[in-house]
Amino acid sequence: MIADVLSETTTRMDRAVEAAKEDFATVRTGRANPQMFQKILVDYYGTPTPLAQLASLHNQEARTLVITPYDKSALKAIEDAIRNMPNLGANPTNDGTIVRVTLPELTQERRKEYVKIVRGKGEDAKVHVRGIRRKAKDDLDALKSDIGEDELVRAEKDLDALTRAHVDAIDEALKRKEAELLEV
Repeated sequence: MIADVLSETTTRMDRAVEAAKEDFATVRTGRANPQMFQKILVDYYGTPTPLAQLASLHNQEARTLVITPYDKSALKAIEDAIRNMPNLGANPTNDGTIVRVTLPELTQERRKEYVKIVRGKGEDAKVHVRGIRRKAKDDLDALKSDIGEDELVRAEKDLDALTRAHVDAIDEALKRKEAELLEV
């Protein structure tokens, strides 16, 4: 019973850490990265559709990304979705077959803004991990009548260690992303 609760908690916390890393990847650095565009939703025939499902994305140069839509009629919608994406500052161009996105050079001030955004995302991820911990603690407390007090205390210590490890993993990913953002 305790093992089941801890196992489920580990799985949920692992997913939270992975989601945080994916979220960090959407914040741009000085280079064009297809992951930055993964969360863009394009209005495709009235349905919000992820860009990755409508087109292939690849780097042409360090600051240029080429988007090749599978359906050429989606070119204008893709271009509009990229132009309206906050915190990107890119101006996409459409040549009739592809969309080319050239990212402007980042200023030091803009880099610091991105670091603040990433720190906020990191804090949100840590709050999510703590929420998972709280639910697991409630589940363990519900088992209190079936298990002994010593086992409950031991399980709570294991839960705290698990939470600490996952929060540390988020902090490590955050530190790497900050270094990447501040790199000139």
